[in-house]
Amino acid sequence: MSAAGPEERLARAALTGLTEPGDERVGRWLRQMGPVALVRGLTGAGPPPAGARADRIAGCRARAATLDPGADLAAVERIGGRFLCPGDAEWPGQLDDLGDARPIGLWVRGSPSLRLWALRSVAVVGARACTDYGCYVAALLGSGLAERGWVVVSGAAYGVDGAAHRGALAVGGATVAVLASGVDVPYPRGHTELIDRITEQGLVLAELPPGGHPTRSRFVLRNRVIAALTRGTVVVEAEYRSGSLVTARRARQLGRQTMGVPGPVTSGLSAGVHELLREGACVVTDADEIAELVGGIGELAPERRGPVVPRDLLEPVALRALEAVPGRDGGDAAIVARNAGMGRERTLASLYELQALGFVERRGDLWRLADAASTSGTTKPPGRRPPVRRGGA
Repeated sequence: MSAAGPEERLARAALTGLTEPGDERVGRWLRQMGPVALVRGLTGAGPPPAGARADRIAGCRARAATLDPGADLAAVERIGGRFLCPGDAEWPGQLDDLGDARPIGLWVRGSPSLRLWALRSVAVVGARACTDYGCYVAALLGSGLAERGWVVVSGAAYGVDGAAHRGALAVGGATVAVLASGVDVPYPRGHTELIDRITEQGLVLAELPPGGHPTRSRFVLRNRVIAALTRGTVVVEAEYRSGSLVTARRARQLGRQTMGVPGPVTSGLSAGVHELLREGACVVTDADEIAELVGGIGELAPERRGPVVPRDLLEPVALRALEAVPGRDGGDAAIVARNAGMGRERTLASLYELQALGFVERRGDLWRLADAASTSGTTKPPGRRPPVRRGGA
């Protein structure tokens, strides 16, 4: 697909104001007619698109009376932004996976290339009214992913979104905010400073033209862009009715990785995440595990295991003999051999080896566990020593 010419770019800019984001019927009309003919058809200047109702044409004509796409393009340029169309060199090809729900165009602020940044990006989303745990985890994931060279994408909302953005910014990392308003309308207002920082250090993008204000439906539709733009979506805290679950499920439909951070089973803010995990999303607890899922070959999370105790290092025969030593008062070599199911000579050799390593001790003809060790590899509690018996082995 070649880059959009001036007439097509102007028409697509107009369509972002005439229609709502993610409208698949508009996307189908756009594919069938092209942007210039579609603008004319929706505004009454040309044949209407097939199946368009009269009330819809009337609504578009009313919107068109207040729109000036040329002024919108000039306005975004004045604030250092640009308008991207499918076919542009900076257009992220993965958005095409949305089919007829693909954005008509994207209004963008920030200097980096959206196409290049999107190639290695992860969405971190979640509850607005998150707990301290959710905020901490989101910031940790944001900073951890950024330090590993991943771009953190979110919606700049309160709660998890803001924490993920701040985590990336704190380590000088890359982050992208996808707004449900125009790129010149910071929303929520309380995040004006945060969105300004993202603009300076990363990218801010939107489907609405400059001056566009968010609505409830636009927040939900914005989530499909986050899902398609990134390699995977991580949800940190979400109730059953949560927009972040919409993002994750859309990501799964698009073949992207879907991940969730578990929380307390008693917390309603984790109930949605746990439901997502039951549906097949992957459990993740840190940036390494996320990178392993969405990254290339070799981007593996470090192996996690419990602490190594001394008995873990024993040879199988010696370990077998150690486990055969009676736990309270000990026993002679014959008892240990019988418990281990080994010959007496082999058992004795293992017992002397274990004595040299400090696992067992000999008192007369009895072998017992040393005070500093037990078969579990932990320190034995102090207790009475058995009476020492004199005699041969």
